[in-house]
Amino acid sequence: MNDSPTTGRAVLDLWCDLQCPDCLTALDDVRALRERYGDRLEIRLRHFPLEGHKHAYAAAQAAEEAADQGKGREFYEAVLDGVDELRRRGEPFLLDTARELGLDADEFDTALIDGRHLLIVDADQAEGKAIGVTGTPTYVIGDERLDGGKSQDGLRARIEEIADRLLADAG
Repeated sequence: MNDSPTTGRAVLDLWCDLQCPDCLTALDDVRALRERYGDRLEIRLRHFPLEGHKHAYAAAQAAEEAADQGKGREFYEAVLDGVDELRRRGEPFLLDTARELGLDADEFDTALIDGRHLLIVDADQAEGKAIGVTGTPTYVIGDERLDGGKSQDGLRARIEEIADRLLADAG
């Protein structure tokens, strides 16, 4: 389901809340995985805004707008790097981040008003709930769900072990 043996690639889904400090911690693992595997491991950000995080839903929508404008990964990394500022400032921080990345901040503002990305965010959250995601970060690789919401100790090693197996099976 999440691996692609015919293409020699594996897929890692990361259910994330862009206002979650634990997801910021997970970003170091994601960067290390990207460096180790390159394009052999597709890392997909999946939205799972948590109820207690006031700006997470808007941040998820903004991340989708950034993806539409060609800088999704850069945007979500910048937002996670500024997770405390997102908590303090909310949407103005999202718009400033878009500007800093050279994106059309006016279009971000419009997207947050017209809700054009609501369905994507809602679909990710519903899929996450359906497979048992309860917190963030949560990883899914192969058919395994790895919950990093309580502890991320050993998760990168476990992801690497599964990715190595999937890629060996695909090769």
